[in-house]
Formats: sequence, C-alpha cells, structure tokens
Amino acid sequence: MNEMDKMLSGLEYCYDDEEISMMKLHAIENANIFNSLAEDDLDKQHEVLSEILGSVGEKVWIAKRFCFDYGKNIHIGNNFTGNFNLTILDINEVHIGDNVMIGPNTTITTVGHPLSPEKRRRHLGQASEIKIGNDVWIGANVTVLPGVNIGNNVVVGAGAVVTKDIPDNSLAVGVPAKVIREIENDLK
Repeated sequence: MNEMDKMLSGLEYCYDDEEISMMKLHAIENANIFNSLAEDDLDKQHEVLSEILGSVGEKVWIAKRFCFDYGKNIHIGNNFTGNFNLTILDINEVHIGDNVMIGPNTTITTVGHPLSPEKRRRHLGQASEIKIGNDVWIGANVTVLPGVNIGNNVVVGAGAVVTKDIPDNSLAVGVPAKVIREIENDLK
C-alpha cells in the first residue's frame, strides 16, 4: 500500500508523502480562494464551496477564515452556519447534517498522531471519520476529535472537547465533553 491508500484506509500513514503534501497544498490554495471572496457574494461562495468540498447543500454560510486539509472529504447538508475561524482537518470523511450551527474558533479533526516519539519523528498520522447529525449546535471554541459521532438534536457547550460519541437529544459540556442532560426534540 502506498501512503495515500493507508491514509484512506484509516491506517497509520506518513503525512509528508509527496502525493499527500501536494493535495494539502492544493487545499490551501482552495481555502485562500474561498477566504478571498466578498462577504456579501453568497452565490459565488456557494459555487466555490461546491467545487472544493465533497458535497454541499443549500443555504450554507461559512465565515472567514475557513481552513481544511483537503476539502473533498467534507460533506455539509442544508441550512448550515459555520462561524469565524472554522477548521476542519478532513484527512478522513466529515459528514455534517442539516440545520447545523458551529460557533467561532471550532476545530473538527479526523486526524491524530501516535504517542510514540519514534513514530512522530517519522511524521505518522492516523485518521477516523466524524459524523455530525441534524439539528446540532456546536458552541464556540469546541474541539471534535477523530472517530466521533454526534447524534441528532445535540448541543455541545462552548469550550468542550468531544472525545466520544454523543447520543441524540443531548446537551454535552466540558473537557472531556460529557452528556449532562437530555434535551427535548420539539420537532416531533
């Protein structure tokens, strides 16, 4: 297997592999294009997002500065708000449902690195898919770690670090994030 195959399979891979590095450079260029668009040109923003992301629904707004690793592994549903300084490290797939709001300075990362210093010196990483359901509000300064599934109708409080799955109809807060209570789904 080459490094790209390892990466896409969720195995440890070398992130400074030439092919992977070129993909990242291309994504940085795409992010710069998006971030240079006029704030009020929503049609052009949607057009560019449709070209650089894996998929994007209708009524999607992402504030500047939006950063990502590849872009093509990001899938966003309808009626999405991503506030200032949203970072999505999409080494693996990130699926975001409909009616999702994400607060400023939030990081969603599919990638982690080994505890072994020898492996870190070899620039190894490993990535796991993240899924975020419908009707989710993620507060400001939240970090979502690799492999997490956030259910439908979930609120994640500001500053939380999401290390484990959060079930439907939950309010989760803290470091690490813990469900502190169930919340009503008044859409039923």
